[in-house]
Amino acid sequence: MSNGSAKPGMIAVDEAKRRLLTLIEKLGAEQVAVSEAAGRVLAEDVVARRTQPPFPASAMDGYAARSADLKAVPATLKVVGSVPAGQAYGKTLKPGEAVRIFTGAPVPDGADCIVIQEDTQRDGDTVVVKDAPSPGRYIRPAGLDFRAGDAILKAGRRLSARDVGLAAAMNRPWLLVHRRPRVAILPTGDEVVLPGDPIGANQIVSSNGIALAAFIAGEGGVPVQLPIAPDKADALRAIAEGATGADLLLTTGGASVGEHDLVRSALGSSGLSLDFWTVAMRPGKPLMVGKYRATPMIGLPGNPVSALVCALLFVRPALAKLQGLAEAGATNPTARLAKDLPANDRRQDYLRAMLTRGADGTLEATPFDKQDSSMMSLLARADCLVVRPPNAPAAKKGALVEIVPLGPNAAL
Repeated sequence: MSNGSAKPGMIAVDEAKRRLLTLIEKLGAEQVAVSEAAGRVLAEDVVARRTQPPFPASAMDGYAARSADLKAVPATLKVVGSVPAGQAYGKTLKPGEAVRIFTGAPVPDGADCIVIQEDTQRDGDTVVVKDAPSPGRYIRPAGLDFRAGDAILKAGRRLSARDVGLAAAMNRPWLLVHRRPRVAILPTGDEVVLPGDPIGANQIVSSNGIALAAFIAGEGGVPVQLPIAPDKADALRAIAEGATGADLLLTTGGASVGEHDLVRSALGSSGLSLDFWTVAMRPGKPLMVGKYRATPMIGLPGNPVSALVCALLFVRPALAKLQGLAEAGATNPTARLAKDLPANDRRQDYLRAMLTRGADGTLEATPFDKQDSSMMSLLARADCLVVRPPNAPAAKKGALVEIVPLGPNAAL
């Protein structure tokens, strides 16, 4: 890794991801209440401390009975008890007996079937069974769901609402999860102001910091917004001190004289070491990766669309590794082109596109005619990015292309 004056030779997207991830180490673990664990990534396998159900349980409201008493129906049985959920009969069912039972209640010893109440007629302390179930019918055996000692939830899994419900049922009140990464966001530039602030004649409203914070939160991180750094080296260095203790530093933009020029020159003298700073992609060519002191650092383009596309392609896997998230498959889904595309140049292209379903149900991608990287409205409307590899030949309508889905699962 070189210092802040690294040479800018372009590298491929996959190589850039690989080199970035070599700088990232997964974070340590902490214990959290299961009620607070949704969205967190497990640092160890979760082993059940209880068998579920812990006893043979009724799956229906009705009567617990012996199938041997029901070989001929209608059959009349004596009702000897009632068992709601949370209680037990406590005796062994004898020939000719039945117990009124409710869903979830333990099945009495000696009973081997549940007669649903719709198939019975009650008369005082007797019940007439009109339709006989087979042995085992409507009984959930002990351990049907899981057994004590089963390791069901594995380390590296991001916990969903379903997962935390399962962990609670496994009688696990606390879970060991990886710490959420703290990500410092450092926007730069004299030309940008925060929404609602006075705007000069030659200024624009800054969206990068806000959008990146939302992206980071959606990916399980904790965003730390630093002030917008003006195009002054001393001011940039002072504001960068706010990244101390962060697990990842993101900068956006550089200076008017050249993308990332100020960031490299100002921070290079105070601990910035670079691995690379240009990637053969569009949008997002001026991507910078290295370390600022001990903190992994990603310098995103100042262009809002480029910054978010690079966040999806690079920040997302960095956050995943920091959290110990199991690696996803490298293959992206595909869609059928709904229009012709021209040949591509030497940079990997990511085209904003809409998705629809064709008559045969296949996903169809329609790239927008305009792909200017300043147009945030198109990124907000897009359902996916169509990937065009370097030097890809012209593609005809109907050809299959790789896509990067957007939306909730991509936090964009």
